[in-house]
Amino acid sequence: MEQQELVQQRALRQLRSKMAEETKILIEKKKTVKKKVVEQPKVETSAPQTVQVEETKKETKVETTTQEKKKEPEKETKKEKVIIKKKYEAVTHGKSLPISKKHSMYICSFIMNKPIDAAMSDLERVTKLKKIVPFKGEIPHRKGKGMMSGRYPITASKEFITLLKGLRGNALMNGLDLEKTKISLAHCTWASRPRRKEGRLAKRTNVTLKAREFQSEVKK
Repeated sequence: MEQQELVQQRALRQLRSKMAEETKILIEKKKTVKKKVVEQPKVETSAPQTVQVEETKKETKVETTTQEKKKEPEKETKKEKVIIKKKYEAVTHGKSLPISKKHSMYICSFIMNKPIDAAMSDLERVTKLKKIVPFKGEIPHRKGKGMMSGRYPITASKEFITLLKGLRGNALMNGLDLEKTKISLAHCTWASRPRRKEGRLAKRTNVTLKAREFQSEVKK
């Protein structure tokens, strides 16, 4: 009886070992089949995607190049329009300057029909008491050809020098020829005058200066 039991146990062990080997073989076969099924669609889909991406890139490059070519001539035309434009006048405005209207009025008549550089040099000489601005009325007499009376308006002449510097810069920006430009307009008016102590009004004037380029007349 004991021998029979031993034989049966051996037989069961052999069967179990065979069943385990068979199950392992089946599991390996399933894994190989799954790998093949997964790898096949990846290979098929990857190729057309790359081709489509490359085609889209080429199309975008072509479109950008065509757009750049269209934009380049437009920029050139705009630059040409800016270069063609030219002005023949330059203007400056001085608002509420702390100077006398009477002095500024006589300085305006002193500057009229003069080149900008010449007017600046004359006013600098006035500040150094080397040149006189002609005045009218009961004013002390001064020596000079065609002059009856005059004064040295130093503060007003300094303010006019700053305005003339701005006028000169505007003329250069507008492309004017300084040798041909002259002061065509010099005008002054009262500005809003604030009150000081004891109700006394302060000195405030508005000044406008305009320069114009005069073309040289051709002699026949």
